[in-house]
Amino acid sequence: MNYLQFDFETENTEQSEQLIALLNEQSFEGFEEDENYLKAFIAEDKFDEAGFENVVAKFSSLIYTNSIVENINWNQQWEESFQPVIVEETVGIRAGFHQPIKNVDYEIIITPKMSFGTGHHATTYLMIQLMLSIDLKNKRVVDFGTGTGVLAIFAEKLGASKILAIDYDEWSIENARENINQNDCTKITLQQNSVFPDDANFDIVLANITLNVISANIALMARSVQKGAQILLSGFLISDEGGLSAILNQHGFTLMTVLQRGNWIAILAIRY
Repeated sequence: MNYLQFDFETENTEQSEQLIALLNEQSFEGFEEDENYLKAFIAEDKFDEAGFENVVAKFSSLIYTNSIVENINWNQQWEESFQPVIVEETVGIRAGFHQPIKNVDYEIIITPKMSFGTGHHATTYLMIQLMLSIDLKNKRVVDFGTGTGVLAIFAEKLGASKILAIDYDEWSIENARENINQNDCTKITLQQNSVFPDDANFDIVLANITLNVISANIALMARSVQKGAQILLSGFLISDEGGLSAILNQHGFTLMTVLQRGNWIAILAIRY
């Protein structure tokens, strides 16, 4: 199968990160990033021109070219470029082929495939920062949009008693299962689903997903938690904070904390 390669001239790494997040939603499968350029790849049969143009239109001036390339071994390429991540000098995220990370309190081993959520992206990094700021011991947790499973795995390492990890994508579920087993986790249940469960009672909600998915599921989230429950959200930009805060208030949540990394933010809110 042939792939389309798009070469973007970007202003900085923050713009590249925004492009990666948006193109990932359009079924792009691989990325090569540098400070002032981004290469993005997608299978020809998955390319949606209208969706792509909607992404490009979000940027005032974006220069790019495109070409056709032969099939690429994405997992091999991803593994070769994957580097360990350290969050707050406390949490280390690495691949199995890396040496153990010294002087961290928690270490998570991730098989570096193409699922989102390795700690490299700002939103995953921010979610881990927020998780470090709260008490997860003996808590019932749901990780909605689990991707690699890294947040669910970290929730168990922080002492959560029961974790439900949900993703709509079969590939992500398989990758998360592999990572859960690799980290010897025993309290995580995986579920393939595209909507938030409304038949459970969670103490903590983790959702590192897009704003439109959060908006579509916030009512279900509100019904699935009791007073005092905490909700940690990321996957959106600084400009989205006002709208998201209003949505949270409408559904019984009070905004408590906002963290920022580049143009991305993460939010901690409490059910009142």
